[in-house]
Amino acid sequence: MNKLRRLFIIVSLLLPWFLASQINDGPKPLKEILQLLEQKYHYQFTYADDIVEAIVINQFSEKLSLTQSVDLIKSQTHLNFKFLEGNIISIYPVKKINRICGFILDKIDQTPLPGVFVQTKKIVVYTDDKGFFEINNASTQDTVFINLLGYRSLFLSVKEFKDRHCKKFFLQPKAENLSTVVLQNLIAKGIYKEAGGQTKINVQKFGILPGLVEPDILQTIQALPGIQSVNETVSYINIRGGTNDQNLLLWDGVRMYQSGHFFGLISAFNPMITSNVTIIKDGTDADLGNAVSGTISMHSEATFNTDFKANLGANFINADIFTDIPVNKRSSVQLGFRKAISDWFKTPTYDQYYKKILQNTEIVNHPSEILYSNINFDFYDTSLRWLYQITDQDYLRLNFINIADQFEFNKIAIIDTQDENKKSSLTQNNMAAGLFYKREWNPVFTTQLQIYETDYKLKAINSDLLNNQRILQENIVSETGIKFESLYQFNKQTLLTGGYQFLENGTGNLTDIDNPIIFHFDREVIREHSLFSQINLKAFDRKIDLKTGIRANYIVKFDKFLIEPRLGVNYNISRHLYLEFLSEFKHQTISQIINLQNDFLGIEKRRWRLSNDKDVPIIQSKSVSFALNFDKKGWLISLETYLKNVNGITSQSQGFVNQYMYAKAIGSFLVKGADILINKRTTNFSTWLSYSFAHNVYTFRDFKEVHFPNNINISHNIKWGFSYDYKNFKTSLGLSWHTGKPTTVPVFGNEIVD
Repeated sequence: MNKLRRLFIIVSLLLPWFLASQINDGPKPLKEILQLLEQKYHYQFTYADDIVEAIVINQFSEKLSLTQSVDLIKSQTHLNFKFLEGNIISIYPVKKINRICGFILDKIDQTPLPGVFVQTKKIVVYTDDKGFFEINNASTQDTVFINLLGYRSLFLSVKEFKDRHCKKFFLQPKAENLSTVVLQNLIAKGIYKEAGGQTKINVQKFGILPGLVEPDILQTIQALPGIQSVNETVSYINIRGGTNDQNLLLWDGVRMYQSGHFFGLISAFNPMITSNVTIIKDGTDADLGNAVSGTISMHSEATFNTDFKANLGANFINADIFTDIPVNKRSSVQLGFRKAISDWFKTPTYDQYYKKILQNTEIVNHPSEILYSNINFDFYDTSLRWLYQITDQDYLRLNFINIADQFEFNKIAIIDTQDENKKSSLTQNNMAAGLFYKREWNPVFTTQLQIYETDYKLKAINSDLLNNQRILQENIVSETGIKFESLYQFNKQTLLTGGYQFLENGTGNLTDIDNPIIFHFDREVIREHSLFSQINLKAFDRKIDLKTGIRANYIVKFDKFLIEPRLGVNYNISRHLYLEFLSEFKHQTISQIINLQNDFLGIEKRRWRLSNDKDVPIIQSKSVSFALNFDKKGWLISLETYLKNVNGITSQSQGFVNQYMYAKAIGSFLVKGADILINKRTTNFSTWLSYSFAHNVYTFRDFKEVHFPNNINISHNIKWGFSYDYKNFKTSLGLSWHTGKPTTVPVFGNEIVD
């Protein structure tokens, strides 16, 4: 945590200085600026008075050179400058070009590229199905920025469009993922599935789902088959029978250990700064590791912005702001902030959330001798991103995110005729920072480097007045990651990736009780080195999409090697029918255990802890899935079956509240399941019906009952939804039903009393 705070302080100190050096001494009239430049550089400007009257220049600084000053004026006006003999500079208006146009084509196969982003200073358009675009009222001083995901960007001067004919411009493909989109607008607009098995959500183009008025990222993914939350929160998402701590949660490639606000009722990641989300249930790419279940990878906008943008929003829970500030023509800074509004007023929605999170806690179910007062709940998240396109081949990104929740209240009681008043509290915080650098050496070879630090802390203080006891619990996670990756594209059908990853995980766990005096603190560190390689291939006239890879891991502390193969195959039987086969081996060395069952709020009992390769072994998984998909005339019928085996789980991590509550044993679980989805889509509406079946069974050979249902097993889950999206009008309706969690029936006369 100290390393990250020092890094944040340095960035906080340097960034304002950097921005200030880029910006201004204040706006000035152009005529006054020209007079200053004449006196300072002994040049004479010639111009007609009417072309400079009433023009004000922003961000002007007297520290700028003559050339820099001229460039600044040109960027903010439609004026041109011509240097003549005798230190004379002629100023004249720029000639307007009424119309520019062109066709954007793939440089390799010469095919048109639809949906290409084309931007001048004030206008943004997209190419049509023929790759055509046009812009009216362009200035010769404008720069045309052309960008499409998977291709190298183009920066063109408007002067290149002087010819009346619409010229052809060619984009060079980059060495990037070759996955083909096989399903568009799955369930709702903006959700699509790729041939590699992953599902992606475009947040900007996202439509609407039942129960969501905003695109809450972690709520949205629960609408997908095979994903749910047994306690209906975003902080405990289960992907195909796995627990939440077995998921890999990434924000711009940085691992996060806190996912929710308000005890998990809303996502901790601001949708205003999130561009897209990738969900992987099986067939994980070889560059991802240290999690045996699913992957949720969130990405913010990858391209810098040339125009100032700002958004303000509010609902009955929180208020938020997002700004995108251009620094120069190749750089922008993005700032996002969101905070609970409970400090100012309480809303009916807040009251409902409040009641839900406190049910079954001591605040609701408390002894009559104790009163509770000054109950306060607050949360906020803030993010900072700096994007810098250093050159056409070099790209740099700096990220910072801070997520925080705080809950506190006072307990009041009369003890031995004396008034006792003590505070209890719970704070949760995840702070992370990362650096990402990409270099495109040539059109077919790219390298990427990422360095990040993430720190998580949970602190709970429970004051027990009746027992004169104070319990302090802390859980700390500190993770440092370095990843280097290279991508080589042999051709449009073949992409080879490979690289190296280093991870250092440290955890700290504190239990401090004052009566009786108990103090226990554990600190553990694990370092892991990984090499990975993967090939993506399209074969047989693109009927087969194949990705196969391998990840080799060396865990230093245990001197142990783990080899993990990955496989994904997509076969197009016909234009409307395709098969999908996915398989993977994975492991993880960090997981959550339950330290104290007599918790008072429910969050603080789950502690992140590292494996010791003894009573807390390395968790390892093997999974395989098979899918058949039919998609024709807006109808989608999808059937997926899967099998997942996870070994190395501990009984302490499962939350037993029966006779195995305090048992220490090592076991496994096996999930057999199937997901069925029927979806009808048109331009404006979508309706769907999904059914999920899962048979999730524990195996603990040290228990009397060796095989029994998993605590998070939901055998049957049915979801139905309808959404309508037309222009600016969106509405949706949905139903959800599922069976309950397994329960242990008490034996009369032998009940466990908590």
